[in-house]
Amino acid sequence: MADITVALISKLRQRTGAGLGNCRKALIETEGDIEAAIDSLRKKGIATAAKKSGRATKEGVITQCIGDGAKSGLLVEINCETDFVAKNDMFQEFCNGVAATLLENPEADLDEKRTEVVAEIGENVQITRHGRLEVEGTGCVTTYIHHGAKIGVLVEVAVGQESTLEADAFKTLAKDLTLQVAASDPEAVTREEIDPEIVAKEKEIAAEQFKDKPPQAVEKIVEGKLDKFFQERCLVEQAFVKQGDLSLKDYISNVSKELGDEITVNRFLRFQVGETADE
Repeated sequence: MADITVALISKLRQRTGAGLGNCRKALIETEGDIEAAIDSLRKKGIATAAKKSGRATKEGVITQCIGDGAKSGLLVEINCETDFVAKNDMFQEFCNGVAATLLENPEADLDEKRTEVVAEIGENVQITRHGRLEVEGTGCVTTYIHHGAKIGVLVEVAVGQESTLEADAFKTLAKDLTLQVAASDPEAVTREEIDPEIVAKEKEIAAEQFKDKPPQAVEKIVEGKLDKFFQERCLVEQAFVKQGDLSLKDYISNVSKELGDEITVNRFLRFQVGETADE
């Protein structure tokens, strides 16, 4: 029998919101397999879907750099030991320089500069990760850094006409898309990008929850559950955070019609300080 520790039970509780007793029972039933325990709790209707499990535990910032013409953009996470240093002007200047350098050369060796900052500031500093988006064809990369620099977003948007990029309605839409990604933390742009195995598991869980109902009813319920799942996970199917009765898909469509162009969200990146740290 697996060793069901208090730490493991607490971790399951954090990820599911289920009670301690239910978490302990699920872990015993699954011999300590936390992912299987989450599925078990969900099938019993005790837990909701566990989203990204990484939690912000380290200090640091997310910073960005956008290339000329907004055709490319980069996010970088740089960690330090205290929030005091994260707000330090020297540290922030270093971070901005790192972003600009990595946008030009993703393979740049920045260890010497990092070592100099460590010596000056007196704290460990790590360049944890970086990601880049670049437009192919007509479009732009837009960015948003949330207050405090703990969350950063890049969104790549494609259009059919260069003139669209200068329209106020498009600029507002592009900015709203970055705010949406920051606030709602989607996992994909469209439902087609969600892993089919994950979708199949959602179907299985929903069907198990309502297995006592007539087959025709179960089919409709499962379809409704999946629609809700996609509305939570897929950017264009989410409700617009500024206008809850409007989906992002319809918002994009409305602006496209207004400007007489086709507007498509291709990709996005969302970084949050500490989310890759070991739990």
